[in-house]
Amino acid sequence: MIDLERLRAHFPERRIDYYPEIDTTMRAVAGLPTGSIALAGRQTAGQGRHGHRWHSEPSNGIYCSIALDPAPVLTLALGVAAVEAIAQATGIVCDLRWPNDLMLDGRKTAGILVQLAGAQAIAGIGINVNHTLFPPELEHEATSLCIYEGRRLSREKILLKLIPAVDALAREDKDTILALFTRASSYVSGRRVVVHQPGGEIRGTTAGLNPDGYLIVRKDDGTDTLIVAGGVRAAGS
Repeated sequence: MIDLERLRAHFPERRIDYYPEIDTTMRAVAGLPTGSIALAGRQTAGQGRHGHRWHSEPSNGIYCSIALDPAPVLTLALGVAAVEAIAQATGIVCDLRWPNDLMLDGRKTAGILVQLAGAQAIAGIGINVNHTLFPPELEHEATSLCIYEGRRLSREKILLKLIPAVDALAREDKDTILALFTRASSYVSGRRVVVHQPGGEIRGTTAGLNPDGYLIVRKDDGTDTLIVAGGVRAAGS
């Protein structure tokens, strides 16, 4: 159980709701005042990008959503915030896979999803903290901080760093976020990738972010293509 009293005492100005079980925290926080947070012990329909479901093992992960003001490159900002918070709380430094995945040893340990709801941006953040097992379809793609570190870690300590990091990074200007994301990610430049698109695969080498935060991939014929959406994977993974 997450120590809610500790969190609420640390952030007395915020509304922090906790659900032992809920379909998704993103629904729970929509329409609440900006800065409100919904946390869950378990989600039955946690959301990932492109309609994928987020595996929410009971009581072992951080499943939270935060109501924020919309901002440019907000997904990238939240990825940087999550990397910084995890590093500060645990000493573990995650890689960032554009646009919204935190990676350890080539496997996903956290994800970000931002959806607009009226005048709000609803930011969903899922972090695999103390998971030890994953469903067969995920066991080669997912990992947790516990598996990587070989010990259980405090979800409260991570949240105590994550909330102020989200506040700070969500207010940063776009150029600063792009620079921070580029510095934190091995995927942004010089990485051989395969990008799964509705029209087929794109293969090439990443060549940075454009001014709007989209990924540039230089194909083997020397032409550049802009990745606006799509599953980016390291070539050979």
